[in-house]
Amino acid sequence: MAMRRMQCLKPTQSHEPQCNGGRSVHDQKHDIPMKTKHGSTTRRDFLRTSTTAIATAMVVPAHVLGRGGEPPPSARLNIAGIGVGGMGAGDINAVAQGNNIVALCDVDTKHSAETFKKFPDAKQYRDFRKMFDEMEKSIDAVVVATPDHTHAVAAMAAIKRRKHVYCEKPLAHSVHEVRELMKAAREYKVVTQLGNQGHSFGSIRDFCEWIWDGAIGKVHTIHAGCSAVNSGIDQLERLKETHRVPDTLDWDLWLGPAQWRPYHPVYLPGAWRGWVPFGNGTVGDWVCHVVDPVFWALDLGAPKTICAQVKNYDFKTQGDAYPKGEIITFEFPAKGNRGPITMHWYSGTERIPRPPELEPDQKSVDTGAVVIGDKGTIMYGSHGAGGVRLIPQTRMDEYKRPPKTIPRAKEHHQDWLDAIRNGKKAGSDFSYGGPLTEIAMLGVIAIKLAGTKLEWDAENVRFTNCPEANQFINPPYRAGWTL
Repeated sequence: MAMRRMQCLKPTQSHEPQCNGGRSVHDQKHDIPMKTKHGSTTRRDFLRTSTTAIATAMVVPAHVLGRGGEPPPSARLNIAGIGVGGMGAGDINAVAQGNNIVALCDVDTKHSAETFKKFPDAKQYRDFRKMFDEMEKSIDAVVVATPDHTHAVAAMAAIKRRKHVYCEKPLAHSVHEVRELMKAAREYKVVTQLGNQGHSFGSIRDFCEWIWDGAIGKVHTIHAGCSAVNSGIDQLERLKETHRVPDTLDWDLWLGPAQWRPYHPVYLPGAWRGWVPFGNGTVGDWVCHVVDPVFWALDLGAPKTICAQVKNYDFKTQGDAYPKGEIITFEFPAKGNRGPITMHWYSGTERIPRPPELEPDQKSVDTGAVVIGDKGTIMYGSHGAGGVRLIPQTRMDEYKRPPKTIPRAKEHHQDWLDAIRNGKKAGSDFSYGGPLTEIAMLGVIAIKLAGTKLEWDAENVRFTNCPEANQFINPPYRAGWTL
């Protein structure tokens, strides 16, 4: 099938079910030892204070720290994990130091076996609802690292019980879920963090400071993307096969709110990202990493239009799977002191154009972004604007870097833990990570209606020119599942 363009803006050439641990470890980062300052209240009183007064910081002397810089017993958090294989295993390891891992939940006991073995004192579950029924009063905070389609139901169950939540990216599987999680986090006054680890890196702060310093003038165009191919399209014919559910997997719980379908090994572990009912394709998997720097530095907010170009893909006949590649164009209106910005997103087989300023002997970016202003160009890699630099190198060499005005953060998980203890917001809490995720969710909808330039009304949460698109804002859950 030929590429569907219709009203699309042509790019300018220049540059994890409720307890499933099937997340990849491709974006796991190093754990950094935690050193914090804490009050001398009891753990329960301390956590109740931080939950009900997020804006109030605690100022206490350093001598109340536990041995080796770890929190004293009164400030240790009781943490539960939902989805503890793959990326979930890394998340649990990152929050374990100085805290109590009291419960672990995963529907796939084979995939999560190593984590269960590492924390033998944690009570084991398959269904997070049962975990909360039995242990609600013993849990302070929850890490959610399930496949995308069960992020929202797991995170919401925790939030409504006033548990602090660290949720892997993307935050949810639909625009509606994103909005509801943001609303609930505000209402229940819990400390949240999206798992886009690069938001805590120094390099993303460097990028913001350079942009605000006018290093490349007024930004007007962004080329961003990821070369990973998250697509089940080559496996569609295999869905006719019949397979026995492994004894180590609770398939009904793995499906969670997704509509019922027979088990098939092409979905898990890990490959679920390429399947529409469970994942969000490459755009959903990587926007929260790659777009994060420009989202912050340029205060992008919500796009006013979204349009996808897709080759050899028809959602009506191949809609169970994502395509192998797409180009999605987002138009952001002028805001504050900046003008309008056009962002082109490239997934999989569609690659970021090589910027003409880049030296011939230098490799272009496969996963990252090229940011173009009226006075120059910046190129960076994936997490937290890794490897950020002006191009060509002569521009970088000449540039006088501005002072570091943005406070540097600790490791991302520790940023969340410290925010809980200190009654503050984490760096990428749901009020920030939610709108960032929403950009990806809008891109997913555009793929399903490739060639149509969708006009988005963010305030009223609807598309104004395409009623067909509105059905994808809040897809129905399977009976028995609600937020």
